[in-house]
Amino acid sequence: MEKTLLENIDDRVALAVELFKSGFNCSQSVVAAFADLYGYSREEALRMSASFGGGIGRMRQTCGAACGIFLLAGLETGSTDPTDKAGKAANYALVQNLAAQFKAENGSLICAELLGLAPDNATPPTPEARTEQYYAKRPCVKMVETAAKIWANYLKNRT
Repeated sequence: MEKTLLENIDDRVALAVELFKSGFNCSQSVVAAFADLYGYSREEALRMSASFGGGIGRMRQTCGAACGIFLLAGLETGSTDPTDKAGKAANYALVQNLAAQFKAENGSLICAELLGLAPDNATPPTPEARTEQYYAKRPCVKMVETAAKIWANYLKNRT
């Protein structure tokens, strides 16, 4: 797994961006670019991450791209034993570290803030059409790319 990943970090980041530009949401794009490393098919990855796009269900809360790396963190280090306090703590520490990196890179974890929207802005659940204007006014491609790079770098540097 490690050798393949190291040879394909740029490809995986590019795949995440390509998936987003093809119409998948931000979370789906990040998770699907790495899901095979955890034994998941693309379809499974797209389903498990579908609800986190648009700041979780398009509510403009935590950025879906960030949620994508948090979901990957669970696949990587998530505890499956309810009594494993050390395992839970290790996973939470990883998520907090990833969140700090994402926030340092982008200025926020909150979708509404990243999009320049008022925090109380009620948004309809229907996604916008992906047009040139959409991509010109939205930083989402950058968020997907940043999240994918953060995860790729984590995988590259883990010991």
